[in-house]
Amino acid sequence: MLVKKIKTEDAVGKVLQHDITRIVKGEFKGRLFQKGRIITKEDVPKLLDVGKDNIYILDLGEDDVHEDEAGVRLGDAVKGEGTSWVGPKESRVNIHANYDGLFKVNVSALEEINDLPNIILSTLPNNTIVKKGEMLAGTKVIPLVVSEKDIATAEKICDEADWIVKVLPFQKKRVGVIITGNEVFYKRIPDGFGPVIKKKVEAFGSEILEIEFTPDDAQFIASKIKSMKDKGADIIFVTGGMSVDPDDVTPKAIGMSGAKIEKYGAAALPGAMFMLAYLGDVPIMGIPACGMFFKVTVIELILPRLLAGEKVVRRDIVALGHGGLCSACPQCSFPKCSFGKGSI
Repeated sequence: MLVKKIKTEDAVGKVLQHDITRIVKGEFKGRLFQKGRIITKEDVPKLLDVGKDNIYILDLGEDDVHEDEAGVRLGDAVKGEGTSWVGPKESRVNIHANYDGLFKVNVSALEEINDLPNIILSTLPNNTIVKKGEMLAGTKVIPLVVSEKDIATAEKICDEADWIVKVLPFQKKRVGVIITGNEVFYKRIPDGFGPVIKKKVEAFGSEILEIEFTPDDAQFIASKIKSMKDKGADIIFVTGGMSVDPDDVTPKAIGMSGAKIEKYGAAALPGAMFMLAYLGDVPIMGIPACGMFFKVTVIELILPRLLAGEKVVRRDIVALGHGGLCSACPQCSFPKCSFGKGSI
């Protein structure tokens, strides 16, 4: 890359080395063209009008890539399923969601890209719930001109990783709900769990298959879990009875149903007494009482991933500890907050 002084009429297709200022006495003083601009035929008379008979331009070598071209190539390489990019502006390309869904980041590949010289890629946190049109990531190069080797290496990382960022659409699932507790089963008190779970499920476009009530009887609960699966439930909630009191038999009942338990106890607050298990390929979530009383709990961290078609496993729940503390803000802004954002 060389810096040359040339006649303005000969500068079409060249890259400006510095900003060009336009001054109109009493009216305007500011930037006419920005450093890094590729000069067009239409720009020439405007440059002459501000006294630029000669200008300094960048003469790109064979191994040089202009920042805007670099931004376009990075946008193409980084975007994945359910995303698209806009730009470039000063080499920056922004990646947006094509639909509502769960935003996923290949964190190890992201870090590998950012370890390259002169290239940055910044994203929202992994597993963020996003809306159509929302900005998910931004990528750019630092200098006006970057080497072909750097861009090609970034493209290779993206290609070998298969994906860097993507949005998984929420799938319409049939959700079965089993509400445990003698007090509700015998109608001593009204149920408070059903409406809460229904609202959470329907917010993602899924539906409640059925709501069943059971006493604090492990065998009874286990039979209802198996029955709910046979009825076609894609996901099963089992609420209440998740604590350590002798009559809290829900964890035992989930095991008696034949389900394989991934994890009992989640490093998330609220939601520590949460359980995740699988009966065949049907996830079963044991939900403690906090799921009824708090707006945001471990449910908000696990349910979207299940509704996006992911299989959540023990390691995912263990990882919730980093970022798994809800700050209980007076004005809740979830999912635009730190809750659940530390885990990868």
